[in-house]
Amino acid sequence: MTFRRARRRHYAMTAPTFFAVEYAINPWMDMSASVDTHSALNQWETLRQTYKELGHTVETIEPVAGLPDMVYAANGGLLVGGKAVVAKFAYPQRDGESAAYAEWMTRHGYQPVETRHTNEGQGDLLVVGSILLAGHGFRTDRRAHDEIASIVGMPVVSLELVDPRFYHLDTALTVLDDSTVAYYPPAFSDASRAILRDLFPDAIEVADADADVLGLNAVSDGLNVVLPAAATGYADQLRRAGFRPIGVDLSELLKGGGSIKCCTLEVHP
Repeated sequence: MTFRRARRRHYAMTAPTFFAVEYAINPWMDMSASVDTHSALNQWETLRQTYKELGHTVETIEPVAGLPDMVYAANGGLLVGGKAVVAKFAYPQRDGESAAYAEWMTRHGYQPVETRHTNEGQGDLLVVGSILLAGHGFRTDRRAHDEIASIVGMPVVSLELVDPRFYHLDTALTVLDDSTVAYYPPAFSDASRAILRDLFPDAIEVADADADVLGLNAVSDGLNVVLPAAATGYADQLRRAGFRPIGVDLSELLKGGGSIKCCTLEVHP
């Protein structure tokens, strides 16, 4: 079995103080479904404490009233190598989040750069070792990939998403370590599946049942993989591959179309 090693990580999270499903901009959102904000806060706090118990640094970002999706901190931008790209959202309902995340970045010593074309941060921009996997097809504009490559100075591999349920890259692919990923093949175009097979011949391919609970919307430190508790088949696959799965229930936040990774903005060194 491959030896896996955890590496301490730096995360930023925004509490779901104002979380609600006030509009529908992805197939998971049902405006008729009731949201228990107290339950959402408790689930989010469990996730935050899980990271802290694993030894990771977790910063909190002040939530803003009127921005119910701000809890999905990963969408706020990309932070890597001292460079910061702030999100430019596809839907006007989320526009205010860009300013909130840019302000947080600035206060932490970054100079956030705006892209001309739509990008939804780490929802579609995932660092794997020395490369950046970039999703497009539903939210992030393919043309933003070239802008982002220039800003952060990293090679970008573009991947086309084709299933609207998996509207961000982080709903269909987990970065497990600097050379290993897991993904749900039907979420990608034929050409993008071929790219993934070529880049990651040892990737874990996840089944429908686990993808259907957003199981791939997970966070890994190289050993410990924090994933939705309902993704039990994926957890078994991870265990067999030498990872340590840790299930967390984020079912209340799933009502907005997000889970573990969506709530976690990683600050990459």
